[in-house]
Amino acid sequence: MTTESENRVENPILKAQLTGGILTIKPVGPNVGQREAPIIDNDVKPLFAKAGAGLKAVVLDLHDVTFMSSMGLGTCIAIRTAATEAGAKTAITGFRPELEQLFKMMRIHKMFDIQKNDAALDKWILKQVR
Repeated sequence: MTTESENRVENPILKAQLTGGILTIKPVGPNVGQREAPIIDNDVKPLFAKAGAGLKAVVLDLHDVTFMSSMGLGTCIAIRTAATEAGAKTAITGFRPELEQLFKMMRIHKMFDIQKNDAALDKWILKQVR
């Protein structure tokens, strides 16, 4: 079952919400693979469109993700690209060590602002909304 409102998507694969120019995207996990990646990509597009030029930041919350395939990595890059096109920055929070290692091995960790904890994320968000 998918719950959608103008600013929110919630289904068994994804929780995403647009609030005050901040788009938070949280895959439910534990996997972001061949099945999940296109669903996430498709479900967040309307939120990017809704935000338009008012988008200030995108937070990719990976707390619940333990495995990510190449398609999942591609979805992360696509999210970052959409954010950049809208003039917004992208942060990742909730990196598990194995995912952080994967991002570093693929050399894509530098594409994102990595936030190690909630306090760092809150500070990063405040900086983006100014």
